Amino acid sequence: MDVRTVFPRAIGLATAAVAAAPAWAGPAVEAGAKQPLNLHAIAMFCAFVALTMGITAWASGRTRSAADFYTAGGGITGFQNGLAIAGDYMSAATLLGLTALVYGSGLDGYIYAFCFFAGWPIILFMMAERLRNLGRFTFADITAYRLDQGRVRTMASIGSLTVVCFYLIAQMVGAGQLIRLLFGLDYAVAVVAVGALMMVYVIKGGMLATTWVQIIKACMLMAGGTLVAVLAMSRFGFSYTELVERAVAAHKDGWKILSPGKLISDPVTAVSLALGLMFGTAGLPHILMRFFTVTDAKEARKSVLYASGFIAYFFNVIFLMGLCAILIVGQDGAFFEGGQAGGKLLGGGNMVAMHLAKAVGGDLLLGFLAAVAFATILAVVAGLALAGASAISHDLYARVIKKGQADEAAEMRVSRWATLALGVVAVTLGILFEKQNVAFMVGLAFGIAASSNFPVLILSMYWPGLTTRGALAGGYVGLFTAVALVVASKSVWVNVLGHAAPVFPYEQPALFSMPLAFVVCWLVSVSDRSLSARAERAAFGEQFVRAQTGLGAAAASSH
Repeated sequence: MDVRTVFPRAIGLATAAVAAAPAWAGPAVEAGAKQPLNLHAIAMFCAFVALTMGITAWASGRTRSAADFYTAGGGITGFQNGLAIAGDYMSAATLLGLTALVYGSGLDGYIYAFCFFAGWPIILFMMAERLRNLGRFTFADITAYRLDQGRVRTMASIGSLTVVCFYLIAQMVGAGQLIRLLFGLDYAVAVVAVGALMMVYVIKGGMLATTWVQIIKACMLMAGGTLVAVLAMSRFGFSYTELVERAVAAHKDGWKILSPGKLISDPVTAVSLALGLMFGTAGLPHILMRFFTVTDAKEARKSVLYASGFIAYFFNVIFLMGLCAILIVGQDGAFFEGGQAGGKLLGGGNMVAMHLAKAVGGDLLLGFLAAVAFATILAVVAGLALAGASAISHDLYARVIKKGQADEAAEMRVSRWATLALGVVAVTLGILFEKQNVAFMVGLAFGIAASSNFPVLILSMYWPGLTTRGALAGGYVGLFTAVALVVASKSVWVNVLGHAAPVFPYEQPALFSMPLAFVVCWLVSVSDRSLSARAERAAFGEQFVRAQTGLGAAAASSH
């Protein structure tokens, strides 16, 4: 089982998109026969939808202003926001894809999980406080703080919408395939249901409803994963040593599963993937947007700290589930086509976590975990849609078209229409891409976030020399280079377009496109001698004071 093909297939299930998060050939969930109707999953999913609809109705009555819609009025606590961020980041790919990776490749799966996690210290120590102090609704507020508002916001919005759209397609395809396999519903019905529910969450409840949907989903995901891991570990006397020894003895690769192997066979792809996951996380618009929902910079730092703890905990739970599945699922012929252990898993390789849940907890636990997986996709899609709608309404409409003079009611109206449009686009593309390889979409989302959003964002916060021309040149070069390299790679050039050999020999663009974006930003900025560039460099001092102290942030947020 080649980790470089299994992982993108697993990630294609959900996000994501990276990248974050996470890269991400084959369909998101491998094709297989439709499973028997899972009444437990249907009942639990309906209960989740009913609960979240109640939350949306409650949030709708409290969403009166643009600040309420975009940032829940800035009243979310650090702990609540940490849970919501974790909910945004822990996709169905985390639960299903990483469990399958550990099951198939052992430690290599844990290394991928570590790459997902490595971006959070960057956000905690370098970005969280400055994001909250400098921004209002979107990360474009920071990139355009002392630069040309219209041109820089347009560039940031294009990058954000590109990330959001590709991430949304992967989520919708993942939802359709997952529900077709587990709930017995048709693919198109599942995609339309996800799109409709997402539009209701965002249009009616805004960020407040989306936040609480994320919190509930994160709690369900961690509780479900923990329960499966505890029940599975009980079969080994809760002894990690015994589990590892027996897993090594049972796995076809033996002790190789405890050392990096296939990951290192192509170090360029490995490094490029790691860079995309780490720095792409710090450029995902729906993650960055969450730092504007808290009251101040201190709560923003707490958010990252709590989120990091929840995510790290869940990744370790996933690792235990994968190891346990080697013994519990891998040696039980009931989970394989033809009833022969070691063959092809029923439903495809990404169903390891579901089979493990059924083995240790029966249909009830399987139903709960299936409902959680679908709820996970719903929650992530809602966050993505809100980020995309904010880029359209706040950055493009209010700041670029209306030049900051937009009526707040009109801005919210545009945001809701944008959400509706994004929902229709996501459903349409999700149906169109049902049979296509979607792994490259999520890899592209993280590659673009790392190559376009992150370089401009981090330089705008830390480098006084950045100018509008440099930001535009670097941002657009990173964006188009990442897209071009993925299109020229095997994932698209060969698997989708049908050519004999790829133009670009690697599958991940970040190692090439992200440094290029930084270099172009620097080169164009230092060579810019215009009067506007001098003014932009001089304005960094005021920006630095606000970034460090938060002076003026409260006043800006109240406008």
